[in-house]
Amino acid sequence: MAETPPPARRSPLGGLLPWALEDGSLSLAELGFTRQLGLRRRGRGPAYIAGVPLPLEPNRAAAMRETRALWLGPDEWLVTVPDGAVPELPARLARAVDGGRAVLTDLSSSRAVIALVGDRARALLEKGCGLDLHPRAFAPGHCAQTLLAGVPVILDQTGPAAYRLFVRRSTARWLAEWLIDAAQEFRITE
Repeated sequence: MAETPPPARRSPLGGLLPWALEDGSLSLAELGFTRQLGLRRRGRGPAYIAGVPLPLEPNRAAAMRETRALWLGPDEWLVTVPDGAVPELPARLARAVDGGRAVLTDLSSSRAVIALVGDRARALLEKGCGLDLHPRAFAPGHCAQTLLAGVPVILDQTGPAAYRLFVRRSTARWLAEWLIDAAQEFRITE
């Protein structure tokens, strides 16, 4: 009897993203199948675990090459890496927390990741987010759990005009459609 192949992975944003304004001032793309590892650790520990830098300051991100760790709480981080990059990372982290005061959970299937890039990215986010996103308050290397258009997201600023949104897969398509609709006013020329 022939084995049934595993089901193909499906993106919640397929056919909708990528999307961009014609003038290049804003683009939206899905960072498909980003590896997302939830790390919980009791007590104050080192700023690194298995070579991954952990930000110890609230609402900050730390990066080493393609690996990025987001501070979500006093004892909680989200470690992310692009699909296919650093394939040994989950096993390396699992060995580092085994038997210790930490827990590692693979959250990769729970959230979609939307990248917003361009000069209009901050203005678009400000339409639906209550955070102060001015560069003096929220700059590259900052992250936060917040609401965007009423949807819970993790917002990560990766560059001066670059952001990542981590959103539950069940609401990702709705949020992407909201972002595209909210960006329509930027098409108006004076």
